[in-house]
Amino acid sequence: MTTAIIGIGNIGGALARHLIRGGEPVVLAAKDEVNAATLAQELGERARAAPVEEAIAEADAVVFAVWFDTIKELISKDIDLLDGKVIVDPSNPIRVDENGETTRTLPSDQSAGSVVAAMLPSGAHYVKAFGTLGADSLASAANREPRRAVLFYAADDDAAAAAIERLISAAGFDPLKVGGMADAGRIEVPGGDLHQNGGLNGQLLDLDQARAAAA
Repeated sequence: MTTAIIGIGNIGGALARHLIRGGEPVVLAAKDEVNAATLAQELGERARAAPVEEAIAEADAVVFAVWFDTIKELISKDIDLLDGKVIVDPSNPIRVDENGETTRTLPSDQSAGSVVAAMLPSGAHYVKAFGTLGADSLASAANREPRRAVLFYAADDDAAAAAIERLISAAGFDPLKVGGMADAGRIEVPGGDLHQNGGLNGQLLDLDQARAAAA
């Protein structure tokens, strides 16, 4: 399975490094193609850089590691390439204004996951994942000992669930499904009770702790 990572900032860059260490091939794409090429060279033979459309076309799974509003723009632009792909969405419904203040971009009863999933072609396999930890924890907590930290995910179909469990495990975490799209808001911020920077108040959970919290 080849995974395209669109965006190589705090989330995408950390995820690329984890997946390479876990033996997964990745194709990196970014607005600045030079940055993507530099990171690919650093990561070695399992990584390569490509333009966004090329990366999506050749991948089995596509991680949109960019802001929520940017995901919507990319889906609208490249929707024909997404049919049949596993689409991984780590986004939260937030934006940062010119004063550095974070604001919610959706009503409190609507998740970013529900918006993104509704935009995709019917043949795409959508999963909400890789956004349940803060960027620092995502980068530093892979392969934690003696017990791995959990990454929660939400998905409605089995293909998406199987793919994301493989990727989360390869990245050095334990996967735990919290439900389907109706539950995506639980792993988003602001407001999500299962997001590290939301209801978990900064905690990293192992699998037993995560199961108890999800229940």
